[in-house]
Amino acid sequence: MSSFPFRACEETPVFLAPMAGFTDACFRKLCREQGCTWTVTEMVSAKGLLYGSAKTAELLQTAPEERPVVMQLFGREPRLVAEAARRIADEHGPALVAIDLNFGCPAPKITGNGEGSALMLEPLLCGRLVEAVSAACSVPVSVKIRKGFDHEHENAVEVARICEESGACMVSVHGRTREQRYTGHADWNCVAAVKAAVRIPVIGNGDVCSGADAVRLKALSGCDGLMIGRAALGNPWIFSEVRAALAGEPYTPPDAETRMRLAIRHARMTVEAKGPHGVIELRKHLARYISGKREAAALRARLNTAKTLGQIEEILLDTCEKR
Repeated sequence: MSSFPFRACEETPVFLAPMAGFTDACFRKLCREQGCTWTVTEMVSAKGLLYGSAKTAELLQTAPEERPVVMQLFGREPRLVAEAARRIADEHGPALVAIDLNFGCPAPKITGNGEGSALMLEPLLCGRLVEAVSAACSVPVSVKIRKGFDHEHENAVEVARICEESGACMVSVHGRTREQRYTGHADWNCVAAVKAAVRIPVIGNGDVCSGADAVRLKALSGCDGLMIGRAALGNPWIFSEVRAALAGEPYTPPDAETRMRLAIRHARMTVEAKGPHGVIELRKHLARYISGKREAAALRARLNTAKTLGQIEEILLDTCEKR
């Protein structure tokens, strides 16, 4: 079993969680600049990769500034997932810090195929997937799990133990069940229970929305690192805030102009990387940058009708001038 390189990070590592449709290379680069220790790609279908899907291959493109990166796979057939992992390791080896297996995605189109968090219902299959991938490549293998599938199947400890025994080098735990998806509150006691049950590093995930949250989760659970997802959208500075809080240092949040300037840079990077279609993809990100601003609804309506990068820049610059 290869180990995750925690020694390469002197402080508590803070990960950007994989979020389909959001954590592309452009956004991951911005998060790294703000202090994110390691990023994780959007989840990649093992079958899609093996069948030559251009869109799937695109998800594995990384920027030099964010390397090494964790690449995440999903699937339920050990042989196919192992072969996909081997290809990733062969093609992206120098850029990789680990291959992560997704046992946590709650999306119906994923769980409906028995993948993602549906695998929490099959702990032994989770183990076989980890074992197959570990045997197929020398890259460290980690897993991302949830508290369980539903209230009747809260088995994060069982799944984590099986994954550890099968060769996993690290486990990230989201303290909600698949049934909860992103509602209610994350159960940080679940993270603590997993930490007490395994010897490999445990990463706590769920409801880390501030530096204070990060300090509380680490203190309560004893987790080795933290993973931040939705709280980073429109706010990559969350990583600077968390690192400052963990170090006991003061933190000054960005002012409105700094936020808009980064949103403009994000827009330019995306259009440069993806072409005109990037304008449409940006809408979900830009809505997060302006969240909480005065007249946010009107701004969002204007951004959603923008057809060019120039129009986006004009709208965002206008918000700076009117602040």
